[in-house]
Amino acid sequence: MKKNQSEDNGPHHQSVADAFEFKSAGKSIAVEFTDQKLSAHAGSAVFWAWLHGARWKSKLVEHLPHRAPTSNNHLTAVDKALAFTHGLLCEARKLTHVAYFRRDPMVPELLGIDRVASQSSLSRFFAGFTSAGSNLRCFRPLWRWCLERLPSRSEGYTLDLDPTRLLHVDGHQEGVQTGYTRLGFKPCLHPLLAVLAEAKLVVQLWLRAGSTHCGNNVVAFFLDLWEQRPRHVRLRAVRADSGFCVPELLQLWEQLHLPYIVVARLTTSIQSLIRNDMVWTATELAGTDVTEIEYQSRGWDNPRRIILIRHRQADRPEAGGKKLFDMPGYLYQALVTSLPTTVPPLAVWRDYNGRADCENVIKELQQGFALPTLCLRSFWATEAALSLATLTYNLTVLFQRALGWQTKVTIHSLRFWLFITPGIIAHPAGKTTIKLAVPQRERDWWSRLWEKILSPFPNCNAVENRPAFAG
Repeated sequence: MKKNQSEDNGPHHQSVADAFEFKSAGKSIAVEFTDQKLSAHAGSAVFWAWLHGARWKSKLVEHLPHRAPTSNNHLTAVDKALAFTHGLLCEARKLTHVAYFRRDPMVPELLGIDRVASQSSLSRFFAGFTSAGSNLRCFRPLWRWCLERLPSRSEGYTLDLDPTRLLHVDGHQEGVQTGYTRLGFKPCLHPLLAVLAEAKLVVQLWLRAGSTHCGNNVVAFFLDLWEQRPRHVRLRAVRADSGFCVPELLQLWEQLHLPYIVVARLTTSIQSLIRNDMVWTATELAGTDVTEIEYQSRGWDNPRRIILIRHRQADRPEAGGKKLFDMPGYLYQALVTSLPTTVPPLAVWRDYNGRADCENVIKELQQGFALPTLCLRSFWATEAALSLATLTYNLTVLFQRALGWQTKVTIHSLRFWLFITPGIIAHPAGKTTIKLAVPQRERDWWSRLWEKILSPFPNCNAVENRPAFAG
């Protein structure tokens, strides 16, 4: 005789019994918990597959300045550095956010580490950077590692120098001092960066106190960059704003035979030249006129070529420049350059305008890689955190180049198209297996991504930079 089975009140497969319900569109939806090993960022596996193949981890092991730990329950310095990198890729903005990835069971497997460090452990990791020397010894070869992965260009690369201000209202960390920002005088830090325009790759970052002026330590910064640059990365020109119009720096570039375009300050002497019936030449841009002069500013050893540009505000209200009180209706700009006179003034101005893309790199570093919120108590620890965050940005740029993408996308796009892809990790027959929750229509694109990354031979089969949502 068939026995009646008791009612099944036990938990569902790999779930606990507690459930919650809510109404949506007239139907009930149950919410339960599961013990399955899930990750919201399983799609980052493709990035880590590329990075392990590039041997980035061994490079970190070689150059991180920390002593080998002695505790039985220790985490190595490279474990902490890789966890920090993963946190930034997945939108962490503080060390506490990075530590939150301890709950993701896939992270140790992807990164090849024991576990994700806690916030206090990450703080101690960055506290291990104790001086300018230790930072330089660690990060010099890492910046160079990034440059070595760029191809040579017959025309060379353009180097853009730019400072930025990182606001810190609390102001109790070392180096946070009152300096001029777009919001007025505020407590801030004042990093200095160099970017290769064509590759959108950061070449170097040095941190400076918030009260320093733009030209502070720029000669030493450039010399260090110049000496560490791989020989195949040739520079065709360097561009910078008026804060870098420093006589020593201009003279250095001339000694190196490196062409430059730098914004010149509209001093009273140059303003007087503009007022004295200067002959302007109209250009094909309506409302934009140009002229040029040979001018020797105070402190210069020799005269230099100055390009002057004026924009009629009625025709070009979007143009940049400075208003002169007694010359209404125009905005004025001045550029000092070592380019030969065979390069027309308008071409010099257009070349300099390409530097605007450097601002986009800095914007992405601030919004996508948390530079404004990575401020630690020690100055050198903060510089190390900012440097490692900027190197993480570089890794995403090189990752896209490895995929053959011709147009760089932002980290926000990478997250939505790749990294924020959920998945399950399991170990059937002892083999670690990650199953990505990818819709059927996108799997062909993902398959080509993996084939490109895992190919042992270089190939030119580029993969589209986003899945096609057809059908």
